[in-house]
Amino acid sequence: MHKTSAPERKSKKAKVDKSLATKRTNTPPPTESNPELDLPVSPPSPKGKQKAATVPASNKNVRSEPTTFVLPSSFKVVAGSYEKLLYGLEGTVTPSSSAPGYTFHLNPIFIFPAHVSCIKAVAASPNGGKWLATGSADEIVKVWDLRRRKEIGGLMHHEGSITELQFPSRSHLLSSSEDGTLCLFRARDWAVLRSLKGHKGAVNSVAIHPSGKVALSVGKDKTLRMWDLMRGKGSASTKLGKEGELVRWSVTGSCFVVQCRATIEIYTTDMVLQHIITHPSRIHSVKFCTRVNGTGEVLFVGAEDKKVSIYEIHEDPEKIPTVIAEMVGHSNRVKAVEALAIALPPSENQKSARLSTTIVCTVSSDGKIHVYDLASLPAHCEEKLEIHPVAEYDTKGTRLTCMTIAEGEPSEIANAVNGKRKRADNGHGHEDSEEEQHEGLEGWHSQGEDDGEDKQEEEGSEDEE
Repeated sequence: MHKTSAPERKSKKAKVDKSLATKRTNTPPPTESNPELDLPVSPPSPKGKQKAATVPASNKNVRSEPTTFVLPSSFKVVAGSYEKLLYGLEGTVTPSSSAPGYTFHLNPIFIFPAHVSCIKAVAASPNGGKWLATGSADEIVKVWDLRRRKEIGGLMHHEGSITELQFPSRSHLLSSSEDGTLCLFRARDWAVLRSLKGHKGAVNSVAIHPSGKVALSVGKDKTLRMWDLMRGKGSASTKLGKEGELVRWSVTGSCFVVQCRATIEIYTTDMVLQHIITHPSRIHSVKFCTRVNGTGEVLFVGAEDKKVSIYEIHEDPEKIPTVIAEMVGHSNRVKAVEALAIALPPSENQKSARLSTTIVCTVSSDGKIHVYDLASLPAHCEEKLEIHPVAEYDTKGTRLTCMTIAEGEPSEIANAVNGKRKRADNGHGHEDSEEEQHEGLEGWHSQGEDDGEDKQEEEGSEDEE
């Protein structure tokens, strides 16, 4: 793949193709008033380091990208592995023909070697899932056009393994690395807007507040840091006394959790410790999610015990979160948990058909990808439930490490205009015909880098931790 230097901040928009790959450079950051950081505007943050900082509890009154919230009727699951393979599956839902309810399907749409080392992070852009970003121990962040099954290029700004990737918005990508830095990229031309420095060691995890204004990160230096994403700088930090492995915001942004081995600490936004949860086994993934039945949130915990425990987050902050259900079916550790709300097709077998649900996807070291229907969790649980997968895909022994869920097609009902279905925007200023859309689903096996297949090395043994 041909590689060019990183685009300068004031340069013209770069072409989005395989020549995009950027070299490691010390690109001077934009000035404080640079409008290129076009994330939602926030009030000035206090100067200097603090022991704690307050962030907005919700995204009300936040000016963000104009978005029409239409639930997708399908979804894409993309999973990375120690074997450097990237798996892409398309998920669909159809009304059940034999009994009331729905049938969930997982169909493979691509499988190919994406990196020269194990894949450690993967993320899809929101509001349509156009961009896919993958990060690896090879220190490269690769960007893909998920709709067209095409590689865009490699972002090589980091000098350490990529630990996490997240999209604060569909126009920005945030990455963290073992080199101790976070990078904010602009999706328009994949220029580096900011290199965020502050950790004195590897960054293990990063979490973006639902408002898109700030991010939290934890690392090997045993500190929790807050970043002002509008100004591209640190705004606060505090000592944790332990190495945080994961940090995650709640759906409302009213609290967050820091995970270390088998322990989860729940904090308020002003850094007050609410609860400490000691899980029965080592934890690998945590995820907040809004209930389908009832109100409030639940916390998914994927761990070494081969299942996902569902903790109820009580409205009363004094009540300790408790396990109300378990998602079972894996035969090895659960490495990642993600969730997505989707629209459901009309069902003739149901008198009062549901309009939507939330699917929960998991990947495991057993090589399997599971899909669960969160509607299986009732509003009130009198005893601990077991929830079984509604769909499964078996990679035949691949050690899966990470996963993301991308939105598929918008629902037919919401997408109908004058009795005709809207055609998908291809991201280049015009809409694809159905024939062009079909061509984009041919898979990435023949794409490769410069139309060549990437020969892969054998991956070393799996890190048990």
